[in-house]
Amino acid sequence: MKSKRPRSTHLTPLDLTKVHTYPLRVRRSIVKAPLLAAPPRPDMRVGDFLRGLPDILAARDFRTVAWEIAARHRAGKRVVLGMGAHPIKVGLSPLIIDLMERGILSAVAMNGAAIIHDFELAYAGETSEDVAANLADGRFGMAEDTGRFLNEAITDARDDEGLGAAVGNAIRRARLPHARSSILAAGARLHLPVTVHVAVGTDIIHMHPSADGAAIGAASLRDFRTLAAVVGGLHGGVFINLGSAVLLPEVFVKALNLARNVGKRVDKLLTVDMDFIRHYRPQMNVVQRPTAGRGRGYHFTGHHEIMFPLLCAAVLDYLRQ
Repeated sequence: MKSKRPRSTHLTPLDLTKVHTYPLRVRRSIVKAPLLAAPPRPDMRVGDFLRGLPDILAARDFRTVAWEIAARHRAGKRVVLGMGAHPIKVGLSPLIIDLMERGILSAVAMNGAAIIHDFELAYAGETSEDVAANLADGRFGMAEDTGRFLNEAITDARDDEGLGAAVGNAIRRARLPHARSSILAAGARLHLPVTVHVAVGTDIIHMHPSADGAAIGAASLRDFRTLAAVVGGLHGGVFINLGSAVLLPEVFVKALNLARNVGKRVDKLLTVDMDFIRHYRPQMNVVQRPTAGRGRGYHFTGHHEIMFPLLCAAVLDYLRQ
């Protein structure tokens, strides 16, 4: 049985003679001339460039965050950086160390992969292998020097050393040729907490026979408790998550909960997530949940090697004012 085709219906075009309009001057507009960008000049300083950005959306938020970081640091509040390994791979170690030396960063928390690249830069002045090329024959992650040095440093950690301090102190003792590029060594030199949070099986040194799971777990657990103590003093401070999609957001929210559980007041937080794409866990565990009703959280999406240097420059400019 054939289906019946619907009858065509002739529609008369809408009568536009009944349209109502109003003068533009009475409408509320969001974008106004004073908010527009200023063209760059050849002799422009960083501060002038930043003030010349449009006062709209992310540019406005970026200046607000830089000003807040500077203001909170001046007020004696803690600024803590959580990071993955990628910021080291794109060359940001000198900027992070500079913030540590200036006393702007109160602590650094990193994942287990970060210590790989931090050590290799300190040891050889280079890092980041071609994974695809070496995976085919099982050579990926099997550099002898890296596995031996890091696993020995972790196994030899003193009872009062976390994983970050153990590796940082080992790099300093070994007088590695490029140790000035090491965030871990800078933490040991400055007596500033650099904690390392490991997921067993995620890092290349876990494939080496020298890996000691008990030592790795014990040292990383000490670092978690150290970070919880740092976060316990973060009231009115700043937490920046730089390039960690899963591990550091999870560690941070647990450290924050633990600090509040034992009676620490940790409110009025400024949290910032910086990555080249947005992820669920940083959104929830850095930007939203820790600041709910008690602070402000921000996302800045873009390449680490561009966005983080800009943020550092902006903070230093506000601190000079």
